[in-house]
Amino acid sequence: MQQESNLFSQKPGEFITLGTGTSVGIPIVGCDCEVCQSPDPKNQRGRTSVYIGAPEGGFLIDTPPELRLQLLREHIPWVHAVLYTHSHADHIFGLDDVRISGYRLEKSIELYCEEAVEEQIRGSFNYAFEEPTHNRHHMSRPHLDFKTISLEPFDLLGLRIQPIRLMHGTLPILGYRINNIAFCTDVSEIPEESWQYLEGLDYLILDALRIKPHPTHFCLEQSLEVVERVKPKRTYFTHISHSLEHEETNANLPDHVELAYDGLSLPLHGLAAEH
Repeated sequence: MQQESNLFSQKPGEFITLGTGTSVGIPIVGCDCEVCQSPDPKNQRGRTSVYIGAPEGGFLIDTPPELRLQLLREHIPWVHAVLYTHSHADHIFGLDDVRISGYRLEKSIELYCEEAVEEQIRGSFNYAFEEPTHNRHHMSRPHLDFKTISLEPFDLLGLRIQPIRLMHGTLPILGYRINNIAFCTDVSEIPEESWQYLEGLDYLILDALRIKPHPTHFCLEQSLEVVERVKPKRTYFTHISHSLEHEETNANLPDHVELAYDGLSLPLHGLAAEH
């Protein structure tokens, strides 16, 4: 296994929001609005994803198109696994960027997802699952190993992972609770049986797309209603559109609620797998 340099680290105990933007990213191509043209780096939002530094390595939630840039920015050398929320383009199309991790670790990267997500990934990245007829060499394609998950908890790299059923419009997707933190992006409805997994949180990272209602995402008002019900110690909103300017929005939110930003790091408590 290749050794990490002093510059790069697996960041044990950190939960990092690599990207916090909506599906087209912020700034949006061709948009001259105040947020898209803002010099404030907290208004520059890559597609949504998370990195978790676990006791036995590091893993991602989702692989957005900016993944390579996000990993470089945070000085993360490689990842051992990926959890997927769902299979929309902004959440899977950076998958090839884990190819270098498999090469360096000399092992397949494990992908944890539901069967429908696996089917979509296999179709979108068919070259990764077929023997190449040309240019065969170790780095020619990513080496991936699917792990089918359900709503049952499972252990990953020394952490207990609790999947949470969420609805993204009419599409069933997953959020995840990992010790004291829950990550719930691309959500427009929380089924009644899922609320129990949002109790007693230190941190809730929750979808809040914009001010106006949206058919497949919580708007700001709906997200605040969730916060009022579950009462986490602190909440960060993610999957943010260009209608929410960072400082202006935060000034109008409750003291314990704010917009997340790319590179936000939160402490992950209780690093041993909990049974």
